[in-house]
Amino acid sequence: MLKRIQKTYALSDQGLKNTITGTIWTVIVNLVVMGGIGILYMLMNDFMNTLLYKAALPSFLFYGLCVVVFLVLSYYTHLQQYQATYGLVYNEVKTTRLNLAEKLRKLPLGYFGKRDLADLTETIMGDVNRMEHVWSHVLGYLYGSYISTIVIAIALCFVDYRLAIATLWGVPVAFLLLFGSRKLSHRNAEITKGKAIQVSDGMQEILENMQEIHATSQEERFQKDLDNKIDDLEKTMIRGELATGLFVNGASVVMRLGVATTILTGASLIASGKIDFMLFFMFLLIITRIYAPFDQSLALIAELFLSQVSANRINEIYDTPAMEGSEVFEPNGHTIVFDHVDFSYEEEAVLKDVSFVAKEGEITALVGPSGSGKSTCARLSARLWDVTGGNILVGGIPISTIDPETLLRDYSMVFQDVVLFDDTVKENIRLGKRGASDEEVYAAAKAANCEEFIQKLPNGYDTNIGENGTKLSGGERQRISIARALLKDAPIVLLDEATASLDVENESKIQEALSRLLKGKTVLVIAHRMRTIEAADKIVVLKDGHVEEEGSPEELKKKNGTFTKMLALQNASTAWSI
Repeated sequence: MLKRIQKTYALSDQGLKNTITGTIWTVIVNLVVMGGIGILYMLMNDFMNTLLYKAALPSFLFYGLCVVVFLVLSYYTHLQQYQATYGLVYNEVKTTRLNLAEKLRKLPLGYFGKRDLADLTETIMGDVNRMEHVWSHVLGYLYGSYISTIVIAIALCFVDYRLAIATLWGVPVAFLLLFGSRKLSHRNAEITKGKAIQVSDGMQEILENMQEIHATSQEERFQKDLDNKIDDLEKTMIRGELATGLFVNGASVVMRLGVATTILTGASLIASGKIDFMLFFMFLLIITRIYAPFDQSLALIAELFLSQVSANRINEIYDTPAMEGSEVFEPNGHTIVFDHVDFSYEEEAVLKDVSFVAKEGEITALVGPSGSGKSTCARLSARLWDVTGGNILVGGIPISTIDPETLLRDYSMVFQDVVLFDDTVKENIRLGKRGASDEEVYAAAKAANCEEFIQKLPNGYDTNIGENGTKLSGGERQRISIARALLKDAPIVLLDEATASLDVENESKIQEALSRLLKGKTVLVIAHRMRTIEAADKIVVLKDGHVEEEGSPEELKKKNGTFTKMLALQNASTAWSI
């Protein structure tokens, strides 16, 4: 039961404990409040005895002490309830976001291909915010109201089951009515969430492509499209809230009919002499309080239904299988072996029975037409994705058994899509090796041919390059990325079209630096230009997701096969991607 609640509302272990604590204190608060009604009933009963039967006046000292005790208990229990339902839960938000970030860090790249940035951001920020209100304002209060009302109902049945039924029959009926709207509320919440993500996507698209929008004079079209998405979201929210409001108010009306049935039943029982007035008066007092928790609970349940969409989105991240493995990696060398590797992205087969060896100390080039699986092989070799069939071994150890972070300590990577941070040139390069000295950074930058443009920057190596290097050209960004990889000096180097953004002169300098600095390492290189792979020890030709042929450049030229045809096509300036 508790585990199901934890799963349903995406609670951490500590969050579940907080919810239990909040529930317990809510029960205690509700019982203490009913105790206050009991004091009032006893006082009125004593007054009635005095008036009717000439009994002694009630002891004001006794009732004064009772009121003081009630006020102290009420203050203390309300304070504990507040701490349990609000104070403790705010840490749950931090814990949940950290847990989500930790889980996302361990997921394969294929997962991020299915979820765009706006969607993930909405989950981490928007969905967690919605659940925070549920954790702090709903769960403890709602479950506490359930339990305390059941306890009170049982006690009332022992006093007089007829008045108890008359008082409480509307509560389960109201909740059944509200639960009947659950599917509708859930569907409306899913539609609203989808519309909200569309708005976020639209805003992100405009911000990311502002330059192109201005350049093509499309401001009005994009603005109108965003306005339509916002209007659509607003209408969807209004419809959803109207439907929810109708059910909540309808349930509240049904529950309040218990007041009428209590009065009618009580009057009938008094008239027939089956109960006295004071018993009837006690139930009238109870009515003033017993519905109060449920007035708010009805609205809370409606919010609970709406929150299920957010909880499901959070759980979807938690439930995605993470990439795990041993934190100890001691390979016998760093030769990479692809052993009958298959890989599919969703249901689309990308690699089929791929086998080849990239030997330590050699440069192995992956070539082939666009879409042949070159980049996929490079990413699989570093376990950025997991294979769907076969095995990849490094130094004789299957990389599927190694924790990705441990494995990547032995890899340096430069991909075509460069990622830089809003920091200085020096710190962006230093990311390749934590604690590297300035001299090591300068040496790596020089080897990557960065010095020429760095010296022209206002503050040299201490110049801030903006978000993702917006103040630099594409070639300059690429060279910083190469410098970062060179600084890491890992035994395995992956170069995926790393020189695609460089001119011929700079490419030649980079190739010279790579030839010198990559000596003795295992290198997998993917490139457009033949000059990039002239120094390769081995070439693996991929076509339609399988190995077409492999060997040294000279061997492949003699075969007069696919590689030779690709050379001819490149010389003729066709669209082949090598």
